[in-house]
Amino acid sequence: MAEGLDALRLDKWLWAARFFKTRSLASAAVDAGKVRWQGQHAKPAREVKIGDELEISIGEQTWTVIVCGLNALRRPAPEARLLYEETAESMARRERQAELHKLAPTPGAGLRGRPTKKAGRQIRGFGA
Repeated sequence: MAEGLDALRLDKWLWAARFFKTRSLASAAVDAGKVRWQGQHAKPAREVKIGDELEISIGEQTWTVIVCGLNALRRPAPEARLLYEETAESMARRERQAELHKLAPTPGAGLRGRPTKKAGRQIRGFGA
């Protein structure tokens, strides 16, 4: 963790903590309302300080984390995990979602790419 940092841009912190692959993706998510700071809508330039609470939604996953450290550089994943602490409620919620997803997967979740010739014929057969 970088010494002497008092605050860091929200999008930069999300990128450094490895919630998003690029800073522009982090910025777009904040603009889209997928990240809440202290329960309120925030802008990508919002200054994040140690002790702030963030709610981050990526797809079906939602994390509630407390900022424990600031680092302007993107570091390996084990070091990035030291920048935040996930709340107990958030962990329990994510575990419940994962269990429900295993029991009742989303229809069509296993479909990838273009249909095969056989599947294409079946699809056209349904419409006739």
